[in-house]
Amino acid sequence: MLKEVAAMPGLGLVIPLRAAKAKLSALLELVGQGQQVTITTDGVPKAVLSPVRAGQGRKRFTGMGEFLLSQPVHGGPSAEDLVREDRDSRGW
Repeated sequence: MLKEVAAMPGLGLVIPLRAAKAKLSALLELVGQGQQVTITTDGVPKAVLSPVRAGQGRKRFTGMGEFLLSQPVHGGPSAEDLVREDRDSRGW
């Protein structure tokens, strides 16, 4: 175990921010073994590193197609018409 890590009642394993920055790889090994680690600044808890639960993985981005198709269609001129109108009004 890391010498900078201490056990505190109610918080579990605790490590100061400066030590956490210097020993991040070792902390991730602890977390990977199922430990939860609280990072503190001036003794005040600021963040918690906790293991990922099985099946909790990252959300996969599937695009915006479904969202865009669910949006109402607005009538009006096309983008091409708007650009042409703007260009003509400027005398280009």
